[in-house]
Amino acid sequence: MGGRVAKHLHQAGHSIVLGTRKVYTSPEWLPQAEVVQLHWHDAAALERSCRGADVVIHAAGMNDQDCAADPVAALEFNGLATARLLAAAIRAGVRRFLYFSTAHVYASPLVGTITESTCPRNLHPYATSHLAGEYAVLAAGQRGQTQGVVMRLSNAFGAPMWKDANCWTLLVNDLCRQAVVPGRLKLHTAGMQLRDFIALEDVARAVLHLLQVGPTQLDDGLFNLGGDAVVSVFSITEEVAARWKVLTGKDLPIIRPGPSGPLPEPLAYACDKLKATGFSLTSPLRQEIDATLGLCMAAFGT
Repeated sequence: MGGRVAKHLHQAGHSIVLGTRKVYTSPEWLPQAEVVQLHWHDAAALERSCRGADVVIHAAGMNDQDCAADPVAALEFNGLATARLLAAAIRAGVRRFLYFSTAHVYASPLVGTITESTCPRNLHPYATSHLAGEYAVLAAGQRGQTQGVVMRLSNAFGAPMWKDANCWTLLVNDLCRQAVVPGRLKLHTAGMQLRDFIALEDVARAVLHLLQVGPTQLDDGLFNLGGDAVVSVFSITEEVAARWKVLTGKDLPIIRPGPSGPLPEPLAYACDKLKATGFSLTSPLRQEIDATLGLCMAAFGT
């Protein structure tokens, strides 16, 4: 996700500095970018990394599987490391700090109408560790130390800038990879649960928008970021199979257990607060699936 956001911001005319825990030269997909190595436990080094930046966008974090496996590490990174980076950005004079959190802070599964006023109650380490990071960012904004912005992201998907990006546990990305290897789509449930999906193109556009709006439009800094595309897991799986058919002319078998139990409760992931600032979705879901399938064929095909 970070790569797609960086590319979009560069195309909009922004100078980009990429932070990484490893030592890299500027990537092929954005050779104009400067790359800095982040030392998460070194406050002075983090401050040096933030100097000269007008905005810091914090998109690093442990995924849900890693958080479940090591809840302490989850809190250490998603919570404490976020607070360290935020403190460094404040000392460096960064004007605005954007943090990617998750819709999963609310509940799992998400049901009903979810707005920013919905009480977070998910106790999974992925949710609670992100919530700790959120509170640090929002508190800094409330104190006037920086313009803190938190984006509670729903189920994003799309083609990454490079095949080794840590994005293949995302549902749609995983399905696109399954289409190539092993050549079928397998669900571990009947897929009747409802989810809100947002294409990475709209995620990148939302970030650019939140860089441009005035401080008063940020309100308290907390925004749901979803795609107005609430469908079942099985329906999005069928869509991936349909796009594969369009692109290759071949059918993809879908393997899943039979439906059982009650139908899922309705879901509406409300993003009215963000839209009220002037943002609108383009919802390029099919185009994003096509691009992800194309990358998978190039990267994982034989």
